[in-house]
Amino acid sequence: MDTIEKQESPDFVQTSLAGAMALGLEPGSFYRNAYPGSLNLLMTYQNGCRANCSYCGLARERKTEPEENTFIRVKWPVYNLSAIIDILVKPQQEIAAKVQRLGRICISMITHPQAPGDCVNIVRRLSSATNLPISVLVSPTVVPDAGTFFQELKTAGADCVGVAIDAATPELFAAVRGPAVGGPHRWETYWTAAKQAVRVFGRDHVSVHLIVGLGETEQAMVETISQASVAGAQVHLFSFCPEPGSLLSNHEPPSYGQYRRIQLAAYLFNNKQITLGEFKFDSKGKIMSFGQPLEELLGDDLAQGKPFMTSGCPNRDGCVACNRPYGNERPGPNLRNYPFLPEKQDMNTVKGQIWHD
Repeated sequence: MDTIEKQESPDFVQTSLAGAMALGLEPGSFYRNAYPGSLNLLMTYQNGCRANCSYCGLARERKTEPEENTFIRVKWPVYNLSAIIDILVKPQQEIAAKVQRLGRICISMITHPQAPGDCVNIVRRLSSATNLPISVLVSPTVVPDAGTFFQELKTAGADCVGVAIDAATPELFAAVRGPAVGGPHRWETYWTAAKQAVRVFGRDHVSVHLIVGLGETEQAMVETISQASVAGAQVHLFSFCPEPGSLLSNHEPPSYGQYRRIQLAAYLFNNKQITLGEFKFDSKGKIMSFGQPLEELLGDDLAQGKPFMTSGCPNRDGCVACNRPYGNERPGPNLRNYPFLPEKQDMNTVKGQIWHD
């Protein structure tokens, strides 16, 4: 009897729906022509992720119907890594323009004991076949020696690393990712990994991912962004959006005002334009002032809408590659992370949201 091949990493990976469309593997078009600038790959195993984060589509105990088995609310189809490499190296003429827009590859680990070794394998294969820069979103929980692992990733060809801390405080982290939900993750493990990654990859080649709207105050989020900046990491923001079947499926996203203010804070920290002491908060932890008028702090960057674009790892030209089109919401007129420079009408909307809740 023939054995059925397991579609598992390192020989197989999942790709975002947008990535699959860019590779010509899935049909579809992009709202407002927001083509992805990064190919996002997700490691995959038959017995899945061992974590149980209460907001995540990959959570161990997520309860959904088969047709709702999604991650970030869309399908992540499984493909042979060799087939993806073949497309990247020699795309067919009809998709060559889309493939050429890709400026980076990002590999996301899941919490699985095989993931570290398989991830190094995937990085090595991609690095040897393409000239695209490679990022890895790590899962520190399954990495026994983070310093050694990061050096292995760098030697294999990765130039950036991300650590998805997600929650802004240790208490919230424990409540949504740790013991309170039967999850294996620990706040200290993640921060230790982020600092070790900076030692290996260098300042600003490491990102800390944070999700706005899990229940934190704006002050707590700003303090954590500051902590990441002091450690030498960039901050990449996500707005909470409920996944069907997750423990937080009924939790509301943050207001546009809350998200805009945190976007501004992260942008200023990422560009070394502000310190924690310059912020002013009210009694409920809401940002009341950035220390100076935003127009003076940001100038043309504010006028162009750069703080409200998706924050992610860069391409070789230093521009954001990982623009994750519509990763925070369905395509529509009210976007939280713009995968392109906002237009005048977009900015009229955004400016009206900054101080409004």
